[in-house]
This record gives sequence, C-alpha cells and structure tokens, in this order.
Amino acid sequence: MTDGPLVLGIETSCDETGVGIVRGHTLLADTVASSVEEHARFGGVVPEVASRAHLEAMVPTIERAVETAGISLHDIDAVAVTSGPGLAGALLVGVASAKALALGLGKPIYGVNHLAAHVAVDQLEHGPLPEPCLAMLVSGGHSSLLEVHDVTVGVEPMGATIDDAAGEAFDKVARLLGLPFPGGPHIDRVARSGNSVAIDFPRGLSNRRDLERHRFDFSFSGLKTAVARWVEAQQRAGITIDVADVAASFQESVCDVLTRKAVDAASSRGIEDILIGGGVAANSRLRAMAEERASAAGIRVRVPRPGLCTDNGAMVAALGAELVARGRTPSLLDLPADSSQPITTVVA
Repeated sequence: MTDGPLVLGIETSCDETGVGIVRGHTLLADTVASSVEEHARFGGVVPEVASRAHLEAMVPTIERAVETAGISLHDIDAVAVTSGPGLAGALLVGVASAKALALGLGKPIYGVNHLAAHVAVDQLEHGPLPEPCLAMLVSGGHSSLLEVHDVTVGVEPMGATIDDAAGEAFDKVARLLGLPFPGGPHIDRVARSGNSVAIDFPRGLSNRRDLERHRFDFSFSGLKTAVARWVEAQQRAGITIDVADVAASFQESVCDVLTRKAVDAASSRGIEDILIGGGVAANSRLRAMAEERASAAGIRVRVPRPGLCTDNGAMVAALGAELVARGRTPSLLDLPADSSQPITTVVA
C-alpha cells in the first residue's frame, strides 16, 4: 500500500453526503449517499431537504467507508471536511459531524475549501499536480478559472461566473426541454444525436468590449434566456422542437466559451497544464473540445474520471492528505461553516 497520511474526508456542501478515505494519493473508499431524487420533483436543490438528508445519511455513510477501506476509525491521522462554500445548513451538518469525530478520536481537523478539493482530487488518478497549473472548475454553483501554484496554500482567481454558473444553466435549459433534473447528464446524452450548429446561440462575454473587462469571466444567463426565447418562438409558430438539436447547440455554446477562455488564460500565464474539475467536467463534449484546443496550443489536459468530478468525500480526503503531508496547520475545533468561503482560503 502506498505510504502517506490516512485521512477521512466529509463532503456535504450540497445534496450529496460523501465520505472518502485516502492514504497519500491512494483512494481506499469513496462512498456517497445522494438525495438528488428527493429534489428532482422541485426542479432543483431544496436546502432544508438536503440538510435533513445529510443528517440521516452521515453515520451510515461513514460506516460504509470505513468498512470498504478495511480500516478502523482509530487508524486515521486526520479528519477533513468541506467548510465552504456551499449551502449553509448542509455545511453545518458536515462540519459538526467532523468536529465530533475529530474530538472523539483525538485527531486534527482540517476545514477545507470545496473548490480547492475539486483541484486536489485529480492527484488520486494522475499523481502530483503540476505546479503551476490552470484549474477550470465548472459545476452547478461555480464556473471558475484558477491559477494554482500550491493547492494547500492558496490559489489565484483569474475568472469566475458573474451570474448563472455552467451547471445551473444546464439544469435550467434541461427543464425548458422537459428533461429530468439534474440536467447535465441528460443534455449530454440527448445532444449526441443532435446537430451542434443547428442553432446559433450566443457566446457570453466573448465580444471585444466584454473581453476588455471580463476576459476570463463567464456569463450563462443570457444564453439560458436565448434558449428560452427560441423555444417559445417555435412553440408559438406551432413548430415541433427538435430537443436533440437544441441540446447540442446549447452545449456547444457553453463548451466553446469554457474551453476558449481556459486555453487563453493558461497561455497568458505560460502555464502548460489545464486541470478540469466539478460536475460539468463529466460532460463528454467539454472533455473532447478541451483536449482538442489545448493540444493545438501545446497544453496538456488532466480530467479525473466522471465519478471524481461530481461532489464526493474522496476529494476532501485528498486535499486533507496533502495538507497533512505538507505539514500545514490544522483548523481549530471552533471552525465555522462558511457558505461564501473564498477560494483564497484553502483551510478555515
């Protein structure tokens, strides 16, 4: 077995209760209890429902992780937990659970940043992170470009969404098209049989004036509205909507903007490696386009397997193990859950 600190990680920032156990860069267990089906009928995540689901799932999920890893809780060297950003109530459940575990076991606790954890998880699949690298994190709540020199110390934000995140736009467009929640996987699936150039949807913050002020920022609100207006116009005219073409054209717009800005950001800093993380990183078109454009610019791309892109405890444990290995100072037991924890704060 690979040497390194043995860390248990807890993730409860949204609707998935994740517990991961990592030794160094080796993943021993990654257990997830999802409450997505409970939210599906509402068309989005309901914070109170998510918090209650975390409460009910926490102990069984920890027990499953420990059993899968074949360890005792007393064997772990530290407990890591997502302290932010995320839904306040959901975060509180995870942080309180981690505090109780750390106190009971007499182990250090690390309250870590959710976005930094999405970066660190790639180490479980591809080994140590290139330093520096450009991280593009795309999920339901975040669309960010980050320059990463040392994921345990801090990262430099280069760009972020100024309205709807990419994953949020996928969910809203999926609802417009009558596809289930969460929308990302369903749009990806349907789009494969569609024509990606059938409809010329807008590319947000991509004209010359916008690029002067928001070169590396993202905006998907206008795209979502454009899709809604197009669908409404077709319906008024009595024209049957080709869902596959709409999905493919929408997806193409999102992936075009994301990959173009990521490659531009990396090139502007002389960075030779792009890491993609977050739930939307599981999108097949995004992966293919990123590989194609980065390769043309002489840039390498690293993307974890889809199961490690969505929220999970493994990513929290991975960052925790790196923090322990590099001798970073643990959090205090009174660490807060911070729903708006900035990316520049890796450890609360």
